[in-house]
Amino acid sequence: MSKSKKLWLVLVVVSVGVAMAVIVPCLRGGEVPSSSHYQVLDPVRHGNLTIFPVVTSSSHDTHAFLTLDEGLRSGDVIVSESGNISPLVRPRRRDGVWREPHSDGAQVNQLVLVNNSKKPLLLLAGEIVTGGKQDRIIGKDRLVPAESDPIDLSVFCVEPGRWVAASGNYNFKAPVAMGAAMGGMVQPSVRSKAMADKDQSKVWDQVRASKQEMAQAVPTASETVEVTSSYAGAIQNQAVQHKLESVAAPVEQEYQSVIRQLRDRNAVGVVVAVNGEIIWADVFASSNLLEKYWPKLVRSYAAEAMVQRTNSTSATVKSAQEFLARIGGRREVVESEPGLYRHTEISGDGFKVFELTSLLPGSGFDLHLAKMSD
Repeated sequence: MSKSKKLWLVLVVVSVGVAMAVIVPCLRGGEVPSSSHYQVLDPVRHGNLTIFPVVTSSSHDTHAFLTLDEGLRSGDVIVSESGNISPLVRPRRRDGVWREPHSDGAQVNQLVLVNNSKKPLLLLAGEIVTGGKQDRIIGKDRLVPAESDPIDLSVFCVEPGRWVAASGNYNFKAPVAMGAAMGGMVQPSVRSKAMADKDQSKVWDQVRASKQEMAQAVPTASETVEVTSSYAGAIQNQAVQHKLESVAAPVEQEYQSVIRQLRDRNAVGVVVAVNGEIIWADVFASSNLLEKYWPKLVRSYAAEAMVQRTNSTSATVKSAQEFLARIGGRREVVESEPGLYRHTEISGDGFKVFELTSLLPGSGFDLHLAKMSD
């Protein structure tokens, strides 16, 4: 076997019998054809934001999966500060409400989550939960089993400056300002710091930079945006919301129309360009999952476009297709919880790819693929 085709594996056992990380420092050369069944279509444009629909030749049934918004709204999912739910003890339900004991063990980068639903819970990196001692975002894509015991949830704080529970409430909820009754998703520049850099300081730095850019983009909101420590609070500012909706609403409506027209062609994702530069892609296992996440995703893209103002060029269908097709890289890191999910991070030349694959019985397919320019 030639050196170019060797795969050097380093196994790191995270938890015996539960999770394992596999690092592949030198990946085989060439493109990996796993994205060949995706087709990029003519874009939806508004100002400096360009959205390319992505359709696929095949999709999967994802109705058995629960989203974070659905779980928080129904009360079947509890997210709380670390230490406020007794470890390995499921909270008891009394008077129709899930109850849990409280203690003081809160940590910036750790929350505890309980999924009381009978469905597995899908979490996406960048989803915002507000409350507790600080607002947080989910650190990476993952699955949580149905009717789970309390699990440690890796998160990043997006509210530098506050470390006290609001009104004594240690539990979290999905913010409602970024789409009708939907929770929020941070913009790609913040999301990337959590997913790729995995660095709390860089997340905080990008939150501060994004807030400053929002203040400059919407001068009438500058005082409120600069004062608040919360990313979600800045987004919820009335003037910022008005500006955000002026970009997001037309794109959301036009793309929803495209989704309806392309339902038979399995519209499953988007490639995103700002100022003519392709920056991101989100692709799901089904149109159903895309529709659930679309309101929060389009507003995260609009937030990026709102603060990134430079001379615009024009991204093309060809360049978007090429961006989506380049999946193979120099290095892979694979984390797996046997029988539940596999999370793969691929590092290539100028990009990173993140794939979440369901390993539950009857699945074995990619639930979500995110790709970022690096």
